[in-house]
Amino acid sequence: MAAVGERAVEGRFGPYGGRYVPEVLVPALDQLSVAWAEARDDPEFRGRLDELLRDFVGRPTPLYRAERLGHLLGRRIYLKREDLAHTGAHKINNAVGQALLACRMGKRRVIAETGAGQHGVAVATACALLGLECVVYMGVEDMRRQAPNVERMRLLGAALAPVEAGAQTLKEAVSAAIRDWVTNVRTTHYIIGSAVGPAPYPALVRDLQRVIGDEAREQALAAEGTLPARVIACVGGGSNAIGTFYAFIEDRGVELIGVEAGGEGLDGRHGASLVAGRPGVLHGALSSVLADDQGQILEAHSISAGLDYPGVGPEHAQLRDSGRARYEAVTDADALRAFRELARLEGILPALEPSHAIAWLLNSAEASAQAAASAEGYDLVCLSGRGDKDLAEALAALGDLDD
Repeated sequence: MAAVGERAVEGRFGPYGGRYVPEVLVPALDQLSVAWAEARDDPEFRGRLDELLRDFVGRPTPLYRAERLGHLLGRRIYLKREDLAHTGAHKINNAVGQALLACRMGKRRVIAETGAGQHGVAVATACALLGLECVVYMGVEDMRRQAPNVERMRLLGAALAPVEAGAQTLKEAVSAAIRDWVTNVRTTHYIIGSAVGPAPYPALVRDLQRVIGDEAREQALAAEGTLPARVIACVGGGSNAIGTFYAFIEDRGVELIGVEAGGEGLDGRHGASLVAGRPGVLHGALSSVLADDQGQILEAHSISAGLDYPGVGPEHAQLRDSGRARYEAVTDADALRAFRELARLEGILPALEPSHAIAWLLNSAEASAQAAASAEGYDLVCLSGRGDKDLAEALAALGDLDD
């Protein structure tokens, strides 16, 4: 299946994507493109990856009907439970696949960036499994916000590389990882954590995350006998969303809705690069970014470390422009309330990232004057991770909201 407007050979999604990188990285990107094209058609590689996804990661993850949430909203709601995958988020799907690919290419040193820490934990886990050296770049502000994941990475044997530049969050961690890769490109594979970066990364990460949507589509048809009316996912860089959306792109009756970080509001600090961004180049690809009139990248903000990024995967920008998907923004305050609401209604503690998707559902139901009419069909939400990592940050912020 080809995404709308994708030109795979050029690594483009409509006008977006491409490679905007130092020449020294081009051979490594070419090698990666060839290695993945060969690996995904290799029965032995696919067999090993499928085995690990089943026996190590715990796939398939369940599709759970959230009855109390659905009763509140007047709709049937299903949650794709990526929070139940090993390490607690969807990130492990991509990490295991790329770590196997690194072994196939003979690269025994792996680097990664992380914001919320879940990608860093996933990469550290995959490297421990396969005996690879692992270095994870992380902004010191994110290290403060995600202290439990920092300790998990260290326990798994990863070397943490704190990044003190700029806002000390995900954008700076990506930049630091790219500098390392330029220096050590012959021996090192960079496992990018989202569907961003130069070709072939956006398509590679999507291919490794599409297991979410493929499973969810099959599970939804088994449960309901028909496809969902809406498929909803949070969007930072966009890997869980594109992984979920991809199985439904050709199903025109299914609305695809991505929910970005509205932060303090679109007139203040936020991370909504699709809702309020403009075309620009960030970390090796042309996409929709937060930038000023001179094209300088702006600092993003979100209560969620995983959505605190001023860009997005190029395939999402193309889906927005084509009208196949729409993107909305949710504030920090609404995401925090959804975090608490899902815990109390369903006994599920979501990460702050998918709390944005839950918040959009809560807000849209409250705002709709036609709630009864909208009860036809059902919604499928990707619950991309669990909230253990966010407890300290969320509880402090919820206390401020309640005061």
